[in-house]
Amino acid sequence: MTGDPGDMKASAPRAFEHATGENRSEWKGPVDPEQLATMERAMLSLPRTTREVFLAHRLDGSSYAEIARATGLSVRQVERHMAKALLQLSRFMDGDERTPWQRWWQARTRRWFS
Repeated sequence: MTGDPGDMKASAPRAFEHATGENRSEWKGPVDPEQLATMERAMLSLPRTTREVFLAHRLDGSSYAEIARATGLSVRQVERHMAKALLQLSRFMDGDERTPWQRWWQARTRRWFS
């Protein structure tokens, strides 16, 4: 996995299928372009290693142990990257497109300047 936006666009239909749990043959309508764009922004917002771990597990079907061997991370680190990816992607899909840094900063400045 390279993290290249062109590669990600090519795999977008497969990513949508995995994220929604829907098989394309069962899908009853067109893919919502707005939802797909949000998913793409969410994937691109992830740090490179986190994105690669997530895609290796969800799209390629690799186990945490396989990912750990391939990346040189421990299984525990792979678990942390997956948790981080799932949390960030979930927030993006719910409409909160701020990065963790932006959330931290806004929480602090609100408290400091209120």
